[in-house]
Amino acid sequence: MLTRRSLVVISTLLCAHAAAAGLDWPAYGGDQGGTRYSAAREITAANVDGLRVEWLVRTGDMARREPALMKRIKFETTPVLADGKLVLCTPFNEVIALDPGTGRELWRFDPKVATDRRPANRYNCRGVAQWRDVDAPADARLDAPCSHRIFTGTVDARLIALDARTGQRCSAFGANGEVVLDTGALRWPGEFQVSSAPVVAGGAVIVGSSINDNGRAAAPSGKVRAFDARTGAPKWAWDAVPRSATDPAAASWGEGWRTAGAANVWAPMSIDEARGLVFLPTSSPSPDFYGGLRPGANRHADSVVALHIADGRMAWAFQITKHDVWDYDVPAQPTLTTLNLDGVARDVVIQGTKQGLLFVLDRDTGAPVFPVEERAVPQGGAPGEVLAPTQTLPVGMPALVPLRLRPEDAFGFTPYDRNACRQRIEALRNDGLYTPPTTQGSLLFPFTGGGVNWGGVAVTPAGVVIVNTSRAAHVVKLIARADFDAAKAAEPDKEISPQFGTPFGMRRTLLTSPFGAPCNPLPWGAIAALDLTTRRMLWEVPLGTTEELLPLGIARRTGTPNFGGPLATAGGLVFIGAAMDRYLRAFDAASGAELWRGRLPAAGMATPMTYAWQGRQYVVIAAGGHGEAGAATNDAIVAFALPAPGQAGRSLWARTIDQPGGRFWAGAGGVAMALLVLGAMLCARRRRVTLRGR
Repeated sequence: MLTRRSLVVISTLLCAHAAAAGLDWPAYGGDQGGTRYSAAREITAANVDGLRVEWLVRTGDMARREPALMKRIKFETTPVLADGKLVLCTPFNEVIALDPGTGRELWRFDPKVATDRRPANRYNCRGVAQWRDVDAPADARLDAPCSHRIFTGTVDARLIALDARTGQRCSAFGANGEVVLDTGALRWPGEFQVSSAPVVAGGAVIVGSSINDNGRAAAPSGKVRAFDARTGAPKWAWDAVPRSATDPAAASWGEGWRTAGAANVWAPMSIDEARGLVFLPTSSPSPDFYGGLRPGANRHADSVVALHIADGRMAWAFQITKHDVWDYDVPAQPTLTTLNLDGVARDVVIQGTKQGLLFVLDRDTGAPVFPVEERAVPQGGAPGEVLAPTQTLPVGMPALVPLRLRPEDAFGFTPYDRNACRQRIEALRNDGLYTPPTTQGSLLFPFTGGGVNWGGVAVTPAGVVIVNTSRAAHVVKLIARADFDAAKAAEPDKEISPQFGTPFGMRRTLLTSPFGAPCNPLPWGAIAALDLTTRRMLWEVPLGTTEELLPLGIARRTGTPNFGGPLATAGGLVFIGAAMDRYLRAFDAASGAELWRGRLPAAGMATPMTYAWQGRQYVVIAAGGHGEAGAATNDAIVAFALPAPGQAGRSLWARTIDQPGGRFWAGAGGVAMALLVLGAMLCARRRRVTLRGR
């Protein structure tokens, strides 16, 4: 007879086998390096059209939370597979463990976060981290509570450790299983939060933070914190903003280092355990759109930074954006892979940016693997501003999005709205990439939501990067302090932020036509494949349709702005949700052809994951919409799989691109176009959409 202990041993061995084969998903990005690649290969181009909904689970938020509160969420979670359990977090930081094969709930932990806050990044939890105490005695690893832990950060600035078996608090960690992060004095409770998953290695759990962008110059510190994974005792903290005049970086901040905040790490981090390094994507210093109080390049902000896990010492840093006044922070997890370049294996870090640029850095030194150059950029910003004279751009690496929007590029469904867009572009300061914010109003293209955003990239063992991008433009206008209150009162529904402590507030809006459509050319969202060994774009196709945005389900294949990332598999497929319509899609990794789409209860604006369980491959995505982007919110987790032996075939939830919402609507002519324009006009009057990322 099998005892409980025997079952635990068998389960542990099976999980270890799956991990060794690369068929599980142990970390937020698939692995500690964030490759978003799986060796699972049961689902292929030949059989993907047989995918069906295997199970669908709801977290309960739609039933238990007020509708007004649900509009303030982002359900961006990507589950991890932890010791035979699928573990995820909800926007309200509940942690839920599910049976991977059935979706049955195994345990649930509720940290009971307050729901009367105004979180800087809405209510949001992208994922959790797991950790096994390898130094515990072998017997204890099987049975002792908390020898296998789940770590999660919360909207109210706590780091919590849970027993992976039961979901109970690990009482030896901090105070009753949690550490309260020292945020300093906040202007309101939601000014500081944790939204991305922690990372764990070397006995340390490391956590970043999300901080309100444009409230004030003296924003909370964006320091990254490390704690002992067993006890919760502080190990180290690292701040991108220098806090002493003796810091070599201080000279690049003027006197701004004394008061500047943020430069935080809100996006996911990566780990190289063999090197003992953690890789940080740092963000912009406070505030985003005026840097007159922090003259200089502001070193280590807007950078990829490698720290030693043991003590937090900086190994190297590579700055993406100097003296950021565009909210062009580093928005995505640094992705670790090995490239074969001229017959030599090279360990690298791949970093996509909001500007739509791709950098490849040496993992040991941070030096660019491919050439970069300093290029002169527009000057003459707002009074008191001292802009960086140059910015760093890759040489010979294709840009992932267009980098300039000229008046003659204006898009419109009709001559009327196209001309209106052209006039709006002509009225703005528009000197191309890195046009500085002004009191006149400046065009930011790409917009602050990307290019690339927090979904990051996937990379295959062959060195092919899969990346989704958004294409839209922002209009940013600086508002003199004396005029700020009147401007805010005149447009209470617009994003108008004070930037207290500086001479200017700011107004940020999407550049749209009178019909509410983006003024820049199609596509408005895309997915592409880039071969890093040749630095050549292999393919690019639009991502997303207007099916959920316009009346009558009119689905023009325009592409849409998108949030969430791609998943690549050994089966030769790329899975992605991310777009504003309600589909999980599968693309052929070699050609970019869309092979399948599975209908979701809401837009899947999260990154999917996959795993093999009891001989079958599952693909799972959170279908929660996106309150900030204007996509109706939900609380569903959906798992797709091929039919098991004896099961019925195709699910009615799956669509090929020949069905409504696919080729017919994409190619429809005059009638569909007229309806589209009418729908856009209606939507422009009803919909308030903010696309900032984060």
